Amino acid sequence: MNTQKDSIEGKIKDLKEQTTFYIHEIKKLVEEQGFHKNVSVISYFTTSLNISYDAEQESLCLGSYHIRNIGNQPLTNPYLCIKLPEDSPFSFSGRYVYEHFNQNLKTSGSWERINDTSNNAEFWLKPIGKTTIEPNETISFTNFQIKWSHNLSYAGTITGFTYCDELQDGVLVLNPINLNGINVGQEGSDE
Repeated sequence: MNTQKDSIEGKIKDLKEQTTFYIHEIKKLVEEQGFHKNVSVISYFTTSLNISYDAEQESLCLGSYHIRNIGNQPLTNPYLCIKLPEDSPFSFSGRYVYEHFNQNLKTSGSWERINDTSNNAEFWLKPIGKTTIEPNETISFTNFQIKWSHNLSYAGTITGFTYCDELQDGVLVLNPINLNGINVGQEGSDE
């Protein structure tokens, strides 16, 4: 009888050792998976358009630029670039400050323009008081405006790029803003 009990205890001991080994192997695999740094970001525009068909009035695109960290690592020192086409009829404006502005205007949630102010085609902006974007977090540069008059035909694409310490080559915005139109008065002049 004692040998049967010893045999059962031996089998239980073997199963416990096997279970411990499997648990150790599973933990090791999970840890290896967890150590893979996944740096990934998406950026995109949300827009609303007010198109005027009167050549005397301006058309308007209201927009926001969103940066979402879809990786598992924080993104450090984020900044963005909104780029208008060269020699286009589009003008850009938004709520941003410059380095020399009074500190009272540089509140958390504000953005600072970091490139040459005379450049009307590229707008390089960084968030003030926000040096990291945590995983699953989104930051936004909101309520910018792009205006244009279409007394002439117009066409162009507004693009955006997101940068951070981890992605120094930049990531292109998912949905560039494409604007084009033909002046009705010009259309008949080709005939």
